[in-house]
Amino acid sequence: MKKVAFYTLGCKLNYSETSTIGRIFQERGFEKVEFTDTPDIYVINTCSVTDNADKKCRKIVKEAQKHSPNAFITILGCYAQLKPKEIAEIPGVDAVLGAAEKFQLVDILDGFTKKEKAEVYASPISEANTFHNSYSFGDRTRTFLKVQDGCDYSCSFCTIPLARGNSRSDTIENVVRSANEIAESGVKEIVLTGVNTGDFGLQDGERVETFFDLVKELDKVENIERFRISSIEPNLLKDEIMEFVAQSNRFMPHFHIPLQSGSNKILKLMRRRYQRELYADRVSKIKALMPHCCIGVDVIVGFPGETEEDFIETYNFINGLDVSYLHVFPYSERENTLAPEMPGKVSIKERNRRADMLRILSEKKKRYFYEQNIGKEFTVLFEDDVKDGIMEGWTENYVRVAAKYDPVLVNEMKHVRLTGINAAGLMEAEETYTEVLKH
Repeated sequence: MKKVAFYTLGCKLNYSETSTIGRIFQERGFEKVEFTDTPDIYVINTCSVTDNADKKCRKIVKEAQKHSPNAFITILGCYAQLKPKEIAEIPGVDAVLGAAEKFQLVDILDGFTKKEKAEVYASPISEANTFHNSYSFGDRTRTFLKVQDGCDYSCSFCTIPLARGNSRSDTIENVVRSANEIAESGVKEIVLTGVNTGDFGLQDGERVETFFDLVKELDKVENIERFRISSIEPNLLKDEIMEFVAQSNRFMPHFHIPLQSGSNKILKLMRRRYQRELYADRVSKIKALMPHCCIGVDVIVGFPGETEEDFIETYNFINGLDVSYLHVFPYSERENTLAPEMPGKVSIKERNRRADMLRILSEKKKRYFYEQNIGKEFTVLFEDDVKDGIMEGWTENYVRVAAKYDPVLVNEMKHVRLTGINAAGLMEAEETYTEVLKH
């Protein structure tokens, strides 16, 4: 029995796909092992969102060769679709598979026999037009379930449409079936993932279902305690979705909404499909419906043409929003996108300075949000990550709670009162009663 190990770079979507590819190997008689367990085959799933994808890929290949010098090394994922020939030149790489090929790799690489030169199987991205059902498996408390892939948007900084193709989705029937399969395994929380999750419903280029339809059907799935929406564009976060989540027992009061800039000038240069006024309206509506809701924000700083005044406009805009945390990215040039050709390039040093400012703001926002929840009662789903005798879990509204490790608590829902923030910035809590009633 050949042994195979996996390594995943990037987003939750990549994790869901790696996990599914792992199950394909196991169904074919391969043994899935840890990265360091001298596997016969390595599968490395790559990301292309930032400019150090090449460096990370090379480093992981080098580490793989240290642990198992004769292993067959396969690279797939977004970076593999964008630069297959470049990756094939990395010493130690045996095969590179593009977006249309990655789920067929066991058949394509039959036998996993090393050749003199790396083999490249990467069709044009137009051929990545089918949807492959995927979900992560192995973390008992939370699963990432892919419901949508690809993107029809053309943001001037983003390579994702080039790496993953056009927007396409699973059917509601299939997603519900997957959710039920996941429930049978004992998982209690599902995170819905996609490239542009709110665009769910496109099949063969036709809109046949909507994301709101999906949310309503998943809300009926018994034995899944919690659903979270991983990320949703502000222009696709409709009133009906927010109103439904506000009264749902299963969809958590937690939204992650990309902003990217608080300057309408920069949003236009980025080719985003909204202005900051719409974003502010979405935040205001959520907080009116769910005052305790957690709202995460993606922001890019140092985009071409972003002056100091534009950045301060973004900073002040976010500072005035009732949001809970930020994911901050210094702008990173990507080949075959419009942004690198735009005037007004911002130095790397300045990009990093602006990013640091927003990260400090994020910490302040997060702490304020946590402080607003002290003294309130929530349900925590505890996870099996244990460090120094402490285990952690999440409330419905995405507050991270620390507790003394108790094996009985793993993958259990406990009703607690939040009591204060510890030195590590995690919430502490006291149990109010032991059992959480089922829906």
